[in-house]
Amino acid sequence: MDALQTFEVHPGAEPRATIIVLHGLGADGTDFLSFADEMKLAAVGPVRWVFPRAPERAVTINGGHRMRAWYDILGTDLVRREDEGGLRESFAQVHALIDREVARGVPANRIVLGGFSQGCAITLGAGLRYGQRLAGLVGMSGYMPLAAALEAERHDANALTPLFLAHGRSDPVVPLARGAAARDQLQALGQPLDWHDYPMQHSVCIEEVRDLQRWLLQVLQPA
Repeated sequence: MDALQTFEVHPGAEPRATIIVLHGLGADGTDFLSFADEMKLAAVGPVRWVFPRAPERAVTINGGHRMRAWYDILGTDLVRREDEGGLRESFAQVHALIDREVARGVPANRIVLGGFSQGCAITLGAGLRYGQRLAGLVGMSGYMPLAAALEAERHDANALTPLFLAHGRSDPVVPLARGAAARDQLQALGQPLDWHDYPMQHSVCIEEVRDLQRWLLQVLQPA
């Protein structure tokens, strides 16, 4: 398994926390670099931001064109036709990335994993299966992958990890109903989560950034 390439924004001192952000289909690790400037997290202490790049692969729904993707999209049905092999490979790569942060001195309970669209799916799938307690999980404009396996595969270490879930009410790419289904499934399992929906399409808005900043300050407040 190849290690993921990453872009990183390092603080001027030893980090007290790490935030990992996974991009969407066809995008790149640089897409969310602005988060490192927009999020005012001085109260947390020094934060290292890590922006991985998904591998390039052929994407069926886009005519087989190669692009950066965490897994293949086989069709418009995101529930019954899933690239389980690609999903699980990306889960493992993200677990290895979290392990690397722990080895670099940031404990798992000071690490937030988040993502947008496909990156949200990998965040939920990998984060809830990770073997050490994380500080929090952030899912933006995405859905729950391999939903039928979640209850059996969710690791006890992250059964009470707080989640921030956000979605656009007019999202034409990942319908609001898919995000709401993830919310409902997690709530039924007792997962603590904050749900937000916004008057936007498949994007990120300033209100979402502000809400996320407040949530990050809560889950990463100094011990």
